[in-house]
Amino acid sequence: MTTTTAATARPTASARLRRTPWDLYAALAATVLFALAALWPQLLASQGPFSMDLANTLQPPTGAHWFGTDEAGRDLFSRVVHGTSASLGIGIGAAAVSLGFAVLLGTLAALGNRVTAAAVGWLLEVAFAFPALLLSLLLIAVLGPSILTLILAVGIGTAPGYARMVRGQILSAKGSPYVEAAVALGHSRARILRQHILPNSLRPLVAVFALSIGQSIVWASSLSFLGLGIAPPAAEWGALLDAGRGYVTVAGWLTVIPGLVIVVLALTTTTLGRHLQTFLEKGEKR
Repeated sequence: MTTTTAATARPTASARLRRTPWDLYAALAATVLFALAALWPQLLASQGPFSMDLANTLQPPTGAHWFGTDEAGRDLFSRVVHGTSASLGIGIGAAAVSLGFAVLLGTLAALGNRVTAAAVGWLLEVAFAFPALLLSLLLIAVLGPSILTLILAVGIGTAPGYARMVRGQILSAKGSPYVEAAVALGHSRARILRQHILPNSLRPLVAVFALSIGQSIVWASSLSFLGLGIAPPAAEWGALLDAGRGYVTVAGWLTVIPGLVIVVLALTTTTLGRHLQTFLEKGEKR
């Protein structure tokens, strides 16, 4: 008697590519462009961000000036490109500060002794209820506007929400079957934390970090638009919004184009974070 075993064919590389969502390809392409603009802006922009041409002020987008010019005749495309490094630096720095505080406070709230957990938990609830924008304004008022202040203000302002998420993840992991099995096997508390609780609790933060970069840039740009961030004529996206708001009726591109660039970056990081989260969740199920 002959037994026939059905072989499951592995998907080819082309089949895997066809199944990859188009938005992921778009996000990866946008990431490459933003990385080029941040690291080698001279490859994309031939003019300097502060080169003035008073004979061509407030010119609309043309073939010579793709994004138009500002009130001093500076090429807006060059200023947007050269401002990418500052804006990305603020976003990445603020996301790192936010998640750093979140991991510290969330871990203390979930794993500390009764007094520490209660105190940190109460602090998180108060900070979460406190308007993040108001907290950012207070920090800027005390420290003064600068890139470092923006990073701290946005990072600290958004940390409480992430800290509550970390606390919830750790508490959920503490009650999971694999932790109970490790306790039954006599593993030490330190080993359980190191091998089971913390890795499984903090893994989602990889995707959250990507998501928070775009959110942080939007926050920082909003503060700059209110005149509380980096002051013009700096080539930073929020500063470009601030400089262009006085010309909305006569040169709307000065605010619309930098705003669209911020939106594209936020959508890019959100898309990457979402797909990264899906990938990590599939890895956990295997």
